[in-house]
Amino acid sequence: MRIGIDFTAAAQQGGGIGRLTRNVIGALAQLDRHNEYRLFVAAGGRAEGEWQVGSLGQAFQTSHHPNFRLRTVPLSDHALAVAWHRLRLPLFVELFTGRVDLFHSPDFTLPPVLRARTLVTVHDLSFLRVPDCFPDGLLRYLETAVPRAVRRADHVIADSHATCLDLIELLGAPQGKVSVIHSGVEPRFHHMSDTASGETMAAVRCKYDLPQRFVLSVGTIQPRKNLARLVEAFGRLIAQRPTLDWDLVIAGGKGWLYEEVFEQARVPGLEGRVRFIGFVDDADLPALYNLAGLFVFPSLYEGFGLPPLEAMACGVPVVCSKVSSLPEVVGDAALTIDPLDVTGLAEAMRRAIEDASLRSSLVQQGRARAAQFTWSKAAQELLKVYSDVIKSDAMKG
Repeated sequence: MRIGIDFTAAAQQGGGIGRLTRNVIGALAQLDRHNEYRLFVAAGGRAEGEWQVGSLGQAFQTSHHPNFRLRTVPLSDHALAVAWHRLRLPLFVELFTGRVDLFHSPDFTLPPVLRARTLVTVHDLSFLRVPDCFPDGLLRYLETAVPRAVRRADHVIADSHATCLDLIELLGAPQGKVSVIHSGVEPRFHHMSDTASGETMAAVRCKYDLPQRFVLSVGTIQPRKNLARLVEAFGRLIAQRPTLDWDLVIAGGKGWLYEEVFEQARVPGLEGRVRFIGFVDDADLPALYNLAGLFVFPSLYEGFGLPPLEAMACGVPVVCSKVSSLPEVVGDAALTIDPLDVTGLAEAMRRAIEDASLRSSLVQQGRARAAQFTWSKAAQELLKVYSDVIKSDAMKG
């Protein structure tokens, strides 16, 4: 098989879809030495030295995998998005990949394709489930480009069964057209206990000026992450427990419509108790999780929700929402809450902090749960989807 893949998000996005794409394609490179892969990056003038660190903690180097070829395009991802999805110019992706049997877009949308079979990954339909969480321009773009990609694609990958059901219900995708492939947890996310790990954690604590005891949440600061309610719930917790010597640390860059979160952190009683440390370098994440005493993920909607699993792998108890894909991901290994219930969130945090038996149980169950999700398994499932989609075309022929 000759397979084309848009690797742009992997090269340019530090977290989220970029990291997911780096990991699954990196695991695929370890698994498959037979088929030929054409990866392209809309570099827009960026040098490779500016690209993000890649899969499995290493920079993804195609020179180590001769069946993977990387091609750069002297156009930015924004320029291509305008050409493909707004102007709908017939700028066929094969101009960048060469002739391929299958083209895979791992980031919601599909470019014009001349002859290849097509596969698109849709990570979530949050723009339809919680549209109020999006700025108008982004919402209009997604409402047009994503349904169009799902209609055009020969097959669709969803990150979870919850997203698969959303695709069927909200976009009318036939059930047989959608495959579910769960994300994995990288081996670097584990409990850090030796001397070298202690030095690493001390360096990360210093780098981000972290308190001794803290509740951690990781994610882009935007309404869907429900961080304003998290801050409010934390305020209630410390009001009820004035001697509690824990702070709240929120790690993530500013996304959009984030003003309410910062306003909530300025209410009386919370001064100095809520710390925004911005985007955390990918290499620092394992130590950050290990330093936390509790991880909280109160999202209103998630297509998968990898941070709770990463925290579990690091031996941190987790509190998270019981909506969308999250129950599917965390199982019984986390305390789950209604993300709209601020009182319930505060109580769950109190229990996870104060109940030693509960904490021990969550840590043990969490490690076992996280171990079930691997990138190797995801790559095996992705390779099978590639094969099935191409075979289906041959059978039609």
